Amino acid sequence: MNLDALARMPLWQEGMTYWHGTGHGVGHFLGCHEGPHSIRTEQNPVQLQPGMVTSNEPGLYKAGRYGIRTENLLLVVPACETEEFGRFLKFETLTLCPYDLRLVDRTMLTPAEVEQINAYHREVRERVSPLLEPAEAQWLAERTRDI
Repeated sequence: MNLDALARMPLWQEGMTYWHGTGHGVGHFLGCHEGPHSIRTEQNPVQLQPGMVTSNEPGLYKAGRYGIRTENLLLVVPACETEEFGRFLKFETLTLCPYDLRLVDRTMLTPAEVEQINAYHREVRERVSPLLEPAEAQWLAERTRDI
């Protein structure tokens, strides 16, 4: 399955795209943009395997106006295996940094996009808060509140 096409679909539906890859390997030789895999419009024969780390970095740039790109790191992990259809993989989020909600206009988001942000922020709170002092955990709770 072409993950790149799935990542670009919301922009394609609006007649837009981005001119860079959606993701790439990270840390194979302790560099940033590394293989052996990549997620981009050009085919890459290397299949994702459990244990691989990949970036997830869709973006949109409007010439002379603005640009935005988010970049998170993901770990490829097993999801399930079935006798009939084989092995399925999924991503586990490695980047646990809240989005700056001052930059989010909820009125421009679909219900699914709102839930995606809220679910990500819940994960950030649940995984990071136990490592923080109470005042820091309160700061994180405010920054990861539901929108």
